[in-house]
Amino acid sequence: MKILAVIDSFKGSMTSLEAGKAAARGILRVDPSAKVSVRALADGGEGTVDALISNRNGKIREIQVTGPLGDPVTCRYGVIEETGTAVIEMAEAAGLVLVPEERRNPLYTTTYGVGEMIRDGISQGCRKFIVGIGGSATNDGGVGMLQALGYGFLDRDGHQVPYGAAGLKKLEKITDEFVIPELEECGFRVACDVTNVLCGEKGCSAVFGPQKGATPPMIEEMDQWLRRYASLSQEKYPEANPEQEGTGAAGGLGFAFLTFTNAALESGIDIVLEETGMEKYIREADLVITGEGRLDGQTAMGKAPVGVARLAKRYGKPVVAFAGGVTRDAKACNGEGITAYFPIVQGAVSLEEAMKKENAEANMADTAEQVYRLFSLK
Repeated sequence: MKILAVIDSFKGSMTSLEAGKAAARGILRVDPSAKVSVRALADGGEGTVDALISNRNGKIREIQVTGPLGDPVTCRYGVIEETGTAVIEMAEAAGLVLVPEERRNPLYTTTYGVGEMIRDGISQGCRKFIVGIGGSATNDGGVGMLQALGYGFLDRDGHQVPYGAAGLKKLEKITDEFVIPELEECGFRVACDVTNVLCGEKGCSAVFGPQKGATPPMIEEMDQWLRRYASLSQEKYPEANPEQEGTGAAGGLGFAFLTFTNAALESGIDIVLEETGMEKYIREADLVITGEGRLDGQTAMGKAPVGVARLAKRYGKPVVAFAGGVTRDAKACNGEGITAYFPIVQGAVSLEEAMKKENAEANMADTAEQVYRLFSLK
């Protein structure tokens, strides 16, 4: 029996590989001869670097860059030397988790460090980039990232505008004569699963600004500044389209990638499944095990477990999903290829207890064991 365990991380509890290995332990209690392959999984957000690096024998590189508040931070990204690919999570350099709650203010947070990560990747010989852009603390339209890559976003005196969304207020001119030449050789696959546009009621300022510390007056101002930024971008690059879905992702970073680099916005799970060659492992498996911390109606809309299940469905493979918690609307997952799903928590316990790694791993192993006992009766 060949079994593939490819489970997304249980955030704050188990990593993807820890969850998969725990499930494998439970299965092997029932059938020590079973061949259980554990692969890492992510959907373009947190854990994407680790998933791709572990599956592709890459390496982790740590560097110091400019953090969202302008202070130095140490961040990590992955390098897959075989394909000259850098795997970046923008949150490592400009994530909301890097900003204390009392200091959250998108007027002053920058994506400059993301550009520094890209520059470092280029210096390592990478010309192919996979970038996850979830979890940002910024609303600067990606201008900070572009400044780090050599673009000029200039005020009336010809100086670079300051960091953060507030810098856009002073923007008068965009230049590209000092862009690092290697950027033209680079291609970017940007993991983006939001459809928000750059400006307006469904734009990044209105929808995501509040969680980053924006007040209603700030939201209105930032939206106006981003419109001005988009207009100047269109004057220089006529194909720039602030109405394209995804341009509002990560405070406008989606717009920056599409307008100023050779980039495509794609489903995060699709990128991960393709880049890890997961289809081959699924095709060869007799049973596929997947899951995530919480299985609900949102899962069915294309999150990591359903991405796996849709691929398995092509080959008629049974798919079992495990989760820390399951909601009633999770039944929509059955229509997307998940044969059956199971919560792993056993008994009434506090969330804190359930999320302790040792408890989560034990619960995963025990649940996988019981489910596999039933499956092995076939």
